[in-house]
Amino acid sequence: MTGSSGTRPAAFAVWALTRSLLLLCVVKVIVVPGPDVTSDVSVIYHGWYDVLSSGSYPRSDVTWQYPPVAALAILSPALLPFLDYASAFFVLAFLCDALVLGLLLYAGRGTARRTAGAWVWVAGVPLLGTTAYARYDVMVTAVAVAALLAGIRHPRLLGALAAFGALLKVWPALVLAGTARGRRTRLAWTTAAGVALGLLVLCTAAAPGALAFLGFQRDRGTEVESLGALVFHVARQFGWQGRVELHYGSLEFLGPHVPLVSTLSLGLSVVAFGWLLVWRLRARTFGVSTTADAAFTAVLLFTTTSRVISPQYMLWLVGLAAVCLVFRESRMAWPAALVLVATGVTQLEFPLGFGHVVTSDATGVTLMFVRNGLLVAACLLACARLWRDTVRAPAGGVPAAEPAPALSRTGSPDTPASAP
Repeated sequence: MTGSSGTRPAAFAVWALTRSLLLLCVVKVIVVPGPDVTSDVSVIYHGWYDVLSSGSYPRSDVTWQYPPVAALAILSPALLPFLDYASAFFVLAFLCDALVLGLLLYAGRGTARRTAGAWVWVAGVPLLGTTAYARYDVMVTAVAVAALLAGIRHPRLLGALAAFGALLKVWPALVLAGTARGRRTRLAWTTAAGVALGLLVLCTAAAPGALAFLGFQRDRGTEVESLGALVFHVARQFGWQGRVELHYGSLEFLGPHVPLVSTLSLGLSVVAFGWLLVWRLRARTFGVSTTADAAFTAVLLFTTTSRVISPQYMLWLVGLAAVCLVFRESRMAWPAALVLVATGVTQLEFPLGFGHVVTSDATGVTLMFVRNGLLVAACLLACARLWRDTVRAPAGGVPAAEPAPALSRTGSPDTPASAP
C-alpha cells in the first residue's frame, strides 16, 4: 500500500461498497444476528435529545456519562429535519466516516506519505460492524483525526480541536501527548486549555447539569468486556457467586471482589499515565509521526486498562492507527495490524456472540481472552517502538514538522502546502 495515486480510487471504491452495506444493516434492510445495536440511537440517544432540547442536560439519568459538548452530537440529527432521528444520525455518522477517509487520502499524498492509513480506516470500520454507525464515536474520531493531521503545520488548531474533542468524549485530549517540545507544545497546550475553559463556561451557562457526568463515571464498575473482567469470567468456572447486571448503562460484574478488581484497573491506568509521563520527559527525538504515534499509544494504554471497553472504543484506535500509517516514518504498522484483528474479534463478541460473553461460556471466554490479549500485545509493542524511536534514537534526527502536499497545476502531489 503505497502513496501512488492508483490506490486512492481503489480505497474509495472499497469504502463505498462496505459503507453501503453498513447503512443497509443499520436501517435493517439487512438484518444482523445478535442484539439490536441501533436501539441505543432510537431509544437512548433520542431520549437524551428530547431532554437536551428542553434546555437541560440529562442530569438525573446515570447513563449520561459524557462531557457537555457531547450534547452537540446528540442534537446533530436536527440538522436533517426531513429524516427521523435514527436515520438522520446514521447519515451523519456516514458523513463523518467519509470525512475521515477524505482527510487520510489527502494527507497520504507525497513522497514521505502513503495511503496505508486510508486503507486501515477503510478496513477497520466494517470490521466493527453496525456498532460503528450506531454510536457517536465516529464523530469524535473524526475530530481527533482532523486534529492530528492539522497539527502537522498548525499547533494551535491541533490544540483547539483536541479541546473540542475532549469535551465530546475526553480521550481526544491524549492527541496532545506527543507534541514536540518547545514552541509547538506551548502553542497547542495553551490553546487547548483556553478553548476547553471557554467551552466549559459556555456549556454550564447554557444549561443546568453540564458536569453531572463526572459523578456517573466515577461510580462505574467492571464491565464484562474489560481486561479486568477476565478475572471473573475465569472465576465463574470455579463457582464464583457474582452476577452480571445492567449497571450505569452497561453490563457489569457485581459481587465479591469486584470493587478490588475495579481499583486494580484504575491502578493500571495510573501506571500507564506514569509510563507516558516518563516517556515524555525522556524523549529526545520528535519526528513527523511522533505526535500520531504517541497519541495512538496513549489511547491504546488507557483503553486497554479501562474498567470499561465498549466495542465502539475500537473506532478510536482504528482512527489513530490510520493517522500513524499515513507517515512512512511511523513504525506502528504491527500494533495497527493487531488493532485491526482485535476490531474484527470485537464484532464477533458484540453483537454476534454477546450472549456467550454474558454467560461466560467457553466461546465467550475465548473471545474475550483473544480480543483483550491482542490489545495488550498492541500496547506492549507500541510502547516499545515509541520508546525506541524517540528515547533511544539520536536526538535531532527527523524534523518535527514537514510541509503537507498539495496538487500542482499539472496534478502532481509534490508541491508543498498546508496540511488539512
